[in-house]
Amino acid sequence: MLRFILRRVAAAVGILLGASALIYVLVINSGDPLKDLRESNAENRELLMQQRIDYLNLDLPWYERYFTWLGGAAKCVIGQCDLGRNVNGVEVTSLLSLAASSTLRLVFLATVLALVVGIAIGVLTAVRQYSGLDYSVTFLTFLFFSLPVFWAAVLLKEYLAIGFNDWLRDPGFTPLEVVLIALVAGFLMQVMLAGSWKRRAITFGVTAAFFTVALPALSALDFFRAPQLGWLGVAVLTFGVALSATALSVGVRNRKVLIPALITAALVSVMQIVLINVFIYYMSWWILLGGLALAVAVPWFLGRRLGGRYGGIAAGVSVTTGVVGAALTVLDHLFRNWPEFLDLKPRPISTIGSHTPNFTGGFWETFMDHATQLLLPTLLLTLVALASYSRYTRASMLEVNRQDYIRTARAKGAPERVVIFRHAFRNALIPITTIAAFDFAALIGGAVITERVFGWKGMGELFATGLDHVDPAPVMAFFLVTGTSAILFNLLADIFYAILDPRIRV
Repeated sequence: MLRFILRRVAAAVGILLGASALIYVLVINSGDPLKDLRESNAENRELLMQQRIDYLNLDLPWYERYFTWLGGAAKCVIGQCDLGRNVNGVEVTSLLSLAASSTLRLVFLATVLALVVGIAIGVLTAVRQYSGLDYSVTFLTFLFFSLPVFWAAVLLKEYLAIGFNDWLRDPGFTPLEVVLIALVAGFLMQVMLAGSWKRRAITFGVTAAFFTVALPALSALDFFRAPQLGWLGVAVLTFGVALSATALSVGVRNRKVLIPALITAALVSVMQIVLINVFIYYMSWWILLGGLALAVAVPWFLGRRLGGRYGGIAAGVSVTTGVVGAALTVLDHLFRNWPEFLDLKPRPISTIGSHTPNFTGGFWETFMDHATQLLLPTLLLTLVALASYSRYTRASMLEVNRQDYIRTARAKGAPERVVIFRHAFRNALIPITTIAAFDFAALIGGAVITERVFGWKGMGELFATGLDHVDPAPVMAFFLVTGTSAILFNLLADIFYAILDPRIRV
């Protein structure tokens, strides 16, 4: 494995060097970096032109400029990057750090959501091949996949931002809206749960009745302007996650998996009371990250310790319970601070920018400001990526289900959930690993169109601005990050192949 990694790294360095030289030459020959100054009527035009010549080393041959940049980029190995200056004399290294952090906030969440939801939908549609759910999901995924990004962004701005903000001033539902929402929800639920016509009718009726009662009740309680989840709500939902995850993996009768999951749910329920003052008065991003680490480490230890021969499954179920429970606890405190946030920002869903300028508020209000700014572009990227992940997962699951070892598992009487999640699912993830690795590496480069539509100052904006001004330094910084990411994630994908499928050896 080590020799394989070293060979791949050596080849990657050569590819990066060749590609960087080609891109540098293409950029510097794509236009005139002094064009705007040549047309200027400013009295100090000559001084400004000389400054730009000095910033971009325009008085040197192209190969000297390239090797100057390459020497500064090579210092990144020792943590002293020097990526040159842009046309305005600003250090590109500082611009890159800001752009990369902004883009990572955007694409990481979108990629994770698309992966989780897309894989879940793909598995479900593969299990229910040629059902109404399968046809419905197929239609929606192709619809999302074919949507022009700029057009979908305009729709999201109009209905999920402007329309929702207008509705939130006086939230409520007319009787006709309640009936329509209840009917649509009932129809979607019976499609998802499937079964006989009798079961479908019961599912439809129960779901429609629930929404018919719940929507007016939530409006009467002013839930949309002053939502509450509460300790009991978090506890009930966390225990529900523990039972559901256990049922999906091995069944609730398996105590080796069920007990650590229930203990994790109980710990989440207790800790949200014990740490109430920390959440209210002392909360910070570091505490939030530390809580996430504990929500993974403690359940994993419980699952491995108490799971016996089911230790791996128990750890996975317990970690799922802990992470979801921690997320529900955070959601509860966001609900508690939502009224104060609306006082500071009456129209919460933003259509442009990564944060609200001059926003003043505590930790939770700032958290919600960043979250609401992130909502629309994240949703857009998720919908676009969701289609491909769900279709690839479905195709991979169908292919794996035809393998001999799957038929053998069923012939031996293994429960269907065990066949799906323990035997088929793991090997079906191999194609998804390849796609996810390349997609995430590409998204780190920035969603250029999405960032422009939503005014997001990230990697895409850095690249587009550099190209517009015939400025090689920002474009090469963009290439350095995206090229290195593509090679790194490609290498990680090869390594994960061997982890997912023991039959594969590098």
